[in-house]
Amino acid sequence: MSRKTPRPNPIQWIGYVFGRRLPDSMIDWVRNDLTGKYATARHILRGMVPFTPLFVVFLLFPGELWLRGAMVLLAMLLALFYTAAFMPMNRAHRLAKHGLPADLENPERMRRRALERVRYAAQHPH
Repeated sequence: MSRKTPRPNPIQWIGYVFGRRLPDSMIDWVRNDLTGKYATARHILRGMVPFTPLFVVFLLFPGELWLRGAMVLLAMLLALFYTAAFMPMNRAHRLAKHGLPADLENPERMRRRALERVRYAAQHPH
């Protein structure tokens, strides 16, 4: 991704986190966000942001600090589980929403997969 690729401002990014479509001028940024290096880590972070108010509310509940902390930890683990479990579907949905192929992959991963196919074909000819 080049330096001149427009990036979303904080308001646009929050909207993107909650499922809004970014302008067409940011399509390269979206492609890199969803398929580039560290896309999985960005997805996990992006998926946890909407749960932040819930974590704060749990901290405000009455009771011992350790109990409130345990509630937040449990909520974080559940949010993390669901964020990771639905990653492929959410990614495909975001790609399609921005007019990109839903099965778009990381270019490096595609290159490695093609190399594996070539190696396999060489080792196991028909």
